[in-house]
This record gives sequence, C-alpha cells and structure tokens, in this order.
Amino acid sequence: MLKLNRVHHIAIICADYQKSKHFYTEILGLNIVREVYREQRDSYKLDLEVAGQYQVELFSFPNPPARPSRPEAAGLRHLAFEVDNIEEAVFHIKEYGIAVEPIRVDEFTDKRYTFFADPDGLPIEFVEL
Repeated sequence: MLKLNRVHHIAIICADYQKSKHFYTEILGLNIVREVYREQRDSYKLDLEVAGQYQVELFSFPNPPARPSRPEAAGLRHLAFEVDNIEEAVFHIKEYGIAVEPIRVDEFTDKRYTFFADPDGLPIEFVEL
C-alpha cells in the first residue's frame, strides 16, 4: 500500500508576481525560503514557508490564462490556512482592504471558517481549529 507522509507543497501561478508576492509574504506573513528567476522561462519561482511546516510555491509566467470560475472550476478549489483566532485573522486581512465573507460554521465539523481571495481571485480559506 502506498504511504503518503504529508502534503509537500502547493503550487500557485499568479498573473502579477510582485502583487502576489506582497500578498503572500506581507499580508499573509508566509516566510520566503528561496526566490529564483528562471530566465529561459521568463518566470519567477518563490518558495514560501507556512509556520515551518508546508511550502507554497508561487510561480509567475507570461500571460497565464485566467481561472475559469470561482470556486467550482475543475482543479484546486481553494487553499485553506488554519488559524488560532478567526476574528483576529479576519481583522488583519480587512486592514489591507481585502473583502472577507462572513464567518460561518461548518455543519459537519462545527469549525468556524471564512473565505477571501488572493490578487488573482484564488479562494483562500481561514479555518479556526
């Protein structure tokens, strides 16, 4: 039987690299592990650390196609981050002028959660555990 240890990384392609880099590092507070410019692809790759556990890879490519719909497009539906206090997390995000949906309670887990979007409209979830 196949044994998977954990999710190693999540890759995101952005339309505006500097705007997305600012969002993920300055607003969400992910730590930069490594940043590489790949000249042959005219592309940046930014490796980001989430609380020392997981890595998000942020890519830039010239003229990537737009996401087909939100959030029910085939493929990745959303990216969820666990937070200790959802009100504090929402307050922080709103300080940057980012629209955040009302906090809801999952009917199956009783966990509180909410959604907002990154600069390219990728749905981001905060879930309080």
